[in-house]
Amino acid sequence: MEEKDYGHKPVLLEECLTALAIRPEGTYVDGTLGRAGHSREILRRLSAGGRLIGIDRDMAAIEAAGERLAEFGDRVTLVHGNFCDLSEILASLRVDRVDGMLFDLGVSSPQLDEARRGFSYMHDAPLDMRMDASAALDARQVVNTWSGEELRRILYEYGEERYAPQIARAIVRRREEKPIETTGELVEVIRSAMPAAALREKQHPAKRSFQAIRIAVNGELEALEPMLRSAAEALRPGGRLAVITFHSLEDRIVKQTLRELATGCICPPEFPVCVCGRKPRLKLVSRKPIVSGAAELAENPRARSAKLRVAERTEF
Repeated sequence: MEEKDYGHKPVLLEECLTALAIRPEGTYVDGTLGRAGHSREILRRLSAGGRLIGIDRDMAAIEAAGERLAEFGDRVTLVHGNFCDLSEILASLRVDRVDGMLFDLGVSSPQLDEARRGFSYMHDAPLDMRMDASAALDARQVVNTWSGEELRRILYEYGEERYAPQIARAIVRRREEKPIETTGELVEVIRSAMPAAALREKQHPAKRSFQAIRIAVNGELEALEPMLRSAAEALRPGGRLAVITFHSLEDRIVKQTLRELATGCICPPEFPVCVCGRKPRLKLVSRKPIVSGAAELAENPRARSAKLRVAERTEF
């Protein structure tokens, strides 16, 4: 039987499976389930005694994954939740330690491509951008109620948008006339604020701004460090943590947090003995991030900015 096309190609799939060093009887967490591309391949490598816990804040992803993973029966547990609540989720499932965790921080292709979700600057739709449709904050509120200075800050910090001041001012001017309601209206405002040279660049002029607003709406960066710390504590000794990032802000947080968790004694070098008692919780499996090869890039251009970082839990 031909497998249904779920519209999402899992990024760095083989590299993730290798990084997790999957044990057939182990328990694994996919903390960003998406359309379950990674989860499906993990489950194929588990025996009847293995288990996979899939977490996603997008209920549409949970429903789609439930259909796709139905053949694996009770080896799969799906949870509608946020990975920043990882400790609470595992406690509610009475899971003490796991053998591996995977977090793919990209927005899934179906989220981007489904116009009504408001993630895409290529389709006109209501301003939304919520990964969890039940969340209170949406993109319309950010665009129409946040101060000009706060808009400038998120556009610059989260989108690395060099025209952030001009775009923020243009948004404030437009919303004083009437609220900005749709993605198409927002794209028009962004274009109006940018110089002609910027509009001729290969990258869509709204890409960075939409990324910034999406990150702000979903609190993506604030959740990262607590999640990584919780994940490190929940791993068994020898268990692996694999994290895929898609832009420099995410990667910087992941890199710095994993490095800190892999650091032992922090006493000054002149101290004859350690008095801090600090022990590394993780060891880095590779110092440099793993990136996609030419074959994957040819098949899936969205993998171009993906970076995989891997760490292993040390002994207690």
